[in-house]
Amino acid sequence: MGEKERLPHALKRWKETVVDRTVNRLPERRKDFHTASGIPVKRIYTPIDTESIDYLTELGFPGEYPYTRGVQPTSYRGRFWTMRQYSGFATAMETNERFRFLLEQGQTGLSVAFDLPTQIGYDSDHELAGGEVGKVGVAIDSLADMEVLFDGIPLDKVSTSMTINAPAAVLLAMYIAVGEKQGVAMDKLRGTIQNDILKEYAARGTYIFPPKPSMRLITDTFKFCSENMPLFNTISISGYHIREAGSTAVQEVAFTLADGIAYVDAAIRTGLDVDSFASRLSFFFGSASEFFEEIAKFRAARRLWAKIMKERFGAKDEDSARMRFHTQTAGYTLTAQQPDNNVVRVTLQALQAVLGGTQSLHTNSRDEALSLPTEDSVRIALRTQQIIAHETAVGDTIDPLAGSYFVEALTNEIEKRAMEYIEKIDEMGGAPVAIEQGFIQREIHNSAYKYQRSIDSGERIVVGVNEFIVDEEQQFDYLRVNPEAEMEQVARLNEIKSKRDLSEVQASLDNLREGAEGRVNLVPLILDAVKVYATLGEICSVLRDIFGEYKAPDIL
Repeated sequence: MGEKERLPHALKRWKETVVDRTVNRLPERRKDFHTASGIPVKRIYTPIDTESIDYLTELGFPGEYPYTRGVQPTSYRGRFWTMRQYSGFATAMETNERFRFLLEQGQTGLSVAFDLPTQIGYDSDHELAGGEVGKVGVAIDSLADMEVLFDGIPLDKVSTSMTINAPAAVLLAMYIAVGEKQGVAMDKLRGTIQNDILKEYAARGTYIFPPKPSMRLITDTFKFCSENMPLFNTISISGYHIREAGSTAVQEVAFTLADGIAYVDAAIRTGLDVDSFASRLSFFFGSASEFFEEIAKFRAARRLWAKIMKERFGAKDEDSARMRFHTQTAGYTLTAQQPDNNVVRVTLQALQAVLGGTQSLHTNSRDEALSLPTEDSVRIALRTQQIIAHETAVGDTIDPLAGSYFVEALTNEIEKRAMEYIEKIDEMGGAPVAIEQGFIQREIHNSAYKYQRSIDSGERIVVGVNEFIVDEEQQFDYLRVNPEAEMEQVARLNEIKSKRDLSEVQASLDNLREGAEGRVNLVPLILDAVKVYATLGEICSVLRDIFGEYKAPDIL
């Protein structure tokens, strides 16, 4: 009798003798163990749990389909992941100073946070912008602000990620124009615009236009960049915000990939060949607190996306099926209580992302449950990545947890459950329809409720919040956004408006209006408007007039 035949009997003997005797004397901590996604966790995993896996077809080698073990053949043995710290506050000048500080500390890529008015297409002098200018990110009203933001930062030497969605095409145009002023052609620019509007409708809320014209702007960007910006990622399909809104790991994979399917479908319907743009699609995931589930999630997502691109869309180029993703540690796990504990949380979450094969990483700062991070906190967050990279040696071999009975079984189960969600969404008519009907939002809300209830009941322990509590007085020197920032930003905006050629501005906006009413690609028209210092608000106002504004349905 071989091992395959002997193992089930040996496992049964072990349970009935050794385990049962131990459990009778020392009961386990709870009756049922499961991941945050509700996946049951067995007491022990053995080859029985992975015997159905065909190594070559389901795991393979790094850099080869189905990319379960990573998208790069040598992973971090060639170079480490890009270390980005998401930054932006107050004015462009103050954020530029933070960028320079981070680059001096060894950061290898920039990640821009924009304030709320910028995210929803309003200039800083708009009545709805009052009190929000520069608060959760940097205020960008015109090309002049973008020039200051990247002053002294050579755009041919860094890659820049911009977390912007509804007006993504406008901010991309500004970035292109800054590059040109620096003498850097757009085909040399590297970076990513988030440009993921579907998750805004489902989980985040910074939308402007209805879905159809929003999808037009996205596919126009796909086409423009495929022809002019081969190094730039045209979208970062974001599971991070879905997770921050309360989804499980399984839902994060499923809803993110369902959104990705919708974008690919939309681009193909415009006449684009899948292999002409798919290699510049990128993804953005969160890394939460369940160590093995998160690692398995990254592996499952890579494999599932590769299968979708090859089997559903017929992609032939290998790059079209490679899921490249940025990861951010989980903001919702940070606590205002005992905030130094957040350093430990972030370290483990960052390690998960690295073990899961991320291409880019942001580590949250310890004080983000209290305020925007201070320089000291940002430095610690960046040093966390650098210590993982240079002192732990975890990047010396590729996908080091592959072959773990538990990790492989969990990878399979996450892929299976995510695919079941995707099939259900397909039956509804795709992600846009599922969002319109409130299905995705309700699923996220229900998961968020269950998660919070598990904390309130004590079933889930959060150190310093519902257990291991201490009396404490906060000692942090919080970052306080310059209270004069809004007034300074509005004054700067008025100065720019007074100096520009108003006839050129009006002509560019008229051309944009005509283009929006027709079917031409809008990115070149937006670029023309940006170059003559038409403001973000003016450009978005023209598009609002033509496209209208989205009103969220009542989904509860």
